[in-house]
Formats: sequence, C-alpha cells, structure tokens
Amino acid sequence: MASRHLSRIAALQALFAADVRSDFSLNTLTSTWEDNTDSLAHDDEDQPFTENLLKGLAAKKDEIDSVIVKSAPQWPIEKIAAIDRNILRLGLFELLYGSTISVPPKVALNEAIELAKTFGGDSSPKFVNGVLGAVYREMGSPRKSESPKKESTQDHAAGAVVCAKEGDNWYVALILDPFGKWTVPKSSINEGELSQTVALRAAEEELGITDVAIIKTIGEHTHKVHKPGEDVRERVVHYYAGVAKKAPLSPEKKEGVKDVQWFAADDIPEDALYEDLRSVIESGIIAAERGEHNGH
Repeated sequence: MASRHLSRIAALQALFAADVRSDFSLNTLTSTWEDNTDSLAHDDEDQPFTENLLKGLAAKKDEIDSVIVKSAPQWPIEKIAAIDRNILRLGLFELLYGSTISVPPKVALNEAIELAKTFGGDSSPKFVNGVLGAVYREMGSPRKSESPKKESTQDHAAGAVVCAKEGDNWYVALILDPFGKWTVPKSSINEGELSQTVALRAAEEELGITDVAIIKTIGEHTHKVHKPGEDVRERVVHYYAGVAKKAPLSPEKKEGVKDVQWFAADDIPEDALYEDLRSVIESGIIAAERGEHNGH
C-alpha cells in the first residue's frame, strides 16, 4: 500500500536535516531522503509523490518562508521550533503549490496537523493549525480555479479503524459490505470537510458509535469504484485509528451494510477481508495499543 503519509514523514525528515545544515538544495534533500532507508520503509511510500515534494520544496523554500513571516509576525521564523517550522514549510507547499486534484487543501491542512501531533510539542498542532488556517482563509479557498472539476476521475474519502479494549484483549469493529467482504466504515469527503471529521461521521453512520477518539492517521489507500451509470473512478481513502468503548453496534446507515461485528485482534477474517485493507487494520490496532500506553 503506497502511503502518502509516509511520504510526508520522509520529506519532513529531509527538511529537518536540511534546516540543520542550512542547505535546502535539491541534492541535499534528495540525498538525505535516500539515506533514510533504515528509518523509513521506502517500499511503502508513494515515492513519486515524495520526489515531487522534495523538488517543489527546494524550488519554493524562499517563497514559503516569506509566507510564514507574514502569517506569524509575532514569531520570527528563526525562533519557531525547528520541527514546527518545517511542518509549516511542507504544509504550505502542498496548500499553495501542490496539486489540488491529488491533494485537496483540507487534506493538506489535516496532514500537517497530524505531523505536528506526532513529531511536535504539545502546542505544535494548535500553532500549525493557526498559521495554515490563516493562510487558507486569507486566500479564500486557495487556487480555486485548480480545484477538481466534475469530470475528474478521482475523489477522496475517509475511513476509521475503530478499536476497543475489553479485559486484556483488543477488538476492531468491521462492516460486511454487499459483496460479502468485511471492511472498515468510510465516507466521501465533501467540499470544506476535514478528513478526520468524515472518518468520525462514517463510524457513527455505519457502526452506530458516537464516542470515537481519533488516535492518529494511519495512511491512505487508492482503489477503483464503479457506480451504476457512471465511469470507473479512482478513490483515495484516508484512514484513521480510533478508540471507543466496546458496546453493541447499531448502524444508522443500512444501505451497503449487511452486518456489523466486533472481531478480536487475533481473530480477524482471513478469506472474507479485502487483502489490501489488512495492513490498514493491523496498523490501526497497533496505534490503539500504543495510544493506551501513551495515556490516550
């Protein structure tokens, strides 16, 4: 499963190293990324996406820094924590110069906040959200003319791997779709929605769970969808790990949901599960377990 979330982590690592060296040349960014094979599984990245991030960041670094200076005047850029400074650079590049068809602005914002939660300090998510949100609002939906047109063959959705602990065991809530396959709840992202909000909505509609606490983002997955009377489309689903209480499941949304069930972590269906979702579900369970140990 090629993950753009891993690509962003790799780009952030390269940016941080370049910041330490005060050298943001493409050669430095690329060589740092290539040298990080021990800390990141490059096979799991969307490598062309990573390469495009690094090329763009090398070319637009000065312009992006000028935006940071204007958007956070009370914080001289050299005084901003290094990790926050480079998360802002990455987020602003995607927001201002990336492809809005491949990565909608709201997704870029959400991903930057997730990086801040994972790698920054306690105040990092709020700070990053404040700066990027201000840029987004000031521009009034950045580069609106580049937004996906109706004829675009790609859309975005968000899903939740909802886990619960009972005794010493972890469980995951799955739904059975009309094709007889177990999967996780997901829903399309509408204009102006954050993907995390959509993941929570999917859990409420398709599982009947309203108290999910999102732990972290766990990657994304691209697959083909075919609706009657429409062309085949490519859907990018952004997945989140969440924790809830293990209560009876009562979905609000009946269409497309044949059954819902809690499965023990070591008893997830083998044959009746979409194979490309197995790693997503396993990552969600691991995130839930680690979240508990970290006090979430």
